[in-house]
Amino acid sequence: MTSAKQKVAIITGAGSGVGRASALALLREGWAVSLAGRRVEALEETRERAAEGASLLVVPTDITDADAVSQLFAQTVDEFGRLDLLFNNAGSGARAMPLEDLPLEQWQAVVDLNLTASFVCTQEAFRIMKAQDPMGGRIINNGSISADRPRPNSAPYTATKHALTGLTKATSLDGRKYNIACGQIDIGNALTEMTARMGNGVPQADGTRAVEPTMDVEGIADAILYMAGLPLDANVQFMTVMATQMPYIGRG
Repeated sequence: MTSAKQKVAIITGAGSGVGRASALALLREGWAVSLAGRRVEALEETRERAAEGASLLVVPTDITDADAVSQLFAQTVDEFGRLDLLFNNAGSGARAMPLEDLPLEQWQAVVDLNLTASFVCTQEAFRIMKAQDPMGGRIINNGSISADRPRPNSAPYTATKHALTGLTKATSLDGRKYNIACGQIDIGNALTEMTARMGNGVPQADGTRAVEPTMDVEGIADAILYMAGLPLDANVQFMTVMATQMPYIGRG
């Protein structure tokens, strides 16, 4: 169990990138954190980067498996006693190709991970947050710049991230009566394993390829800390954090 003042978070996709940086930032601020992800070795590496004595739990989880998600949340409450924050961070895209050539199974895999899994995690968070004392908590969804503007040949990722914006709004509305706040962070070109390819150039809307600027992922972790640290009577509904010179305004 945590102390009465220690807050508890679950982060999906905590084995790399934004998830790892956010987890480590929360741990530095004294949070207890459950690290969820498919790759045990990656989660253990996140654990190794945390300060000695940090309150954390490694829970290897395939969040597209509803039973595994249920176990993740149950283990967290068993270990720490409550849940104050869910960061729905895990996500992936399909291989870039013309929309008409995309295999249906690749579309479905992206929908299952980016959208359905976030919904299932949100359900579990609601069940805990509305029953605990004091009641309430916060959910942050990783929307991505693609929640607003697409890249070429990215229909599954773009569609699921647009849909996640709808889930964020619905969660905010349905969570009010339980003192559950929900916001979304839309991230553009944070330097992670996923965006490392941008150094070799990525397709642009006009058919060219261009190297795109990136930003330090710690800037995203700082934004998550700000959103998570607000009292529950305040909420960042939507926040865009992006590399200053990346193509966004005018993209498309």
